[in-house]
Amino acid sequence: MMPQDHFELACDRLSADVDAVQFERLRWSRDEGPKLARLVELAQGAVDDRFDMELAEEGASSSSKRFVLKVHSKRIAAVAVGLDKGRALMTVEPIDRSEFSVKAGPPINDDYENVNENWMEDAMSLLFERINSRSGSD
Repeated sequence: MMPQDHFELACDRLSADVDAVQFERLRWSRDEGPKLARLVELAQGAVDDRFDMELAEEGASSSSKRFVLKVHSKRIAAVAVGLDKGRALMTVEPIDRSEFSVKAGPPINDDYENVNENWMEDAMSLLFERINSRSGSD
């Protein structure tokens, strides 16, 4: 395995030297793209059996996907999943036209290798606990 790793590093170095922008695109689709897709799959899978909830994709960048959490078809909050230096990140934020506020808090994060269905459900539970009705007490 060591010679292959050395070879891969040499190939990556040469590719980046020849065209850094093109290399970064290829590196992202090889390394981070599949990981981000898996995070999205896990997040959507966490609410798949909940007919009262939906994660509707609203935006994306190269390192994250943003969803609107809808409950009973009402826009509640924004949930984002992403990657940063090998770590999975999840956040929740308030959105316009929502009757709900979101308590500030740090992103839920962990090494990507630790993320599975249970981790995702636990992370989403923690984020959902930050969501409160504007008319209720915060």
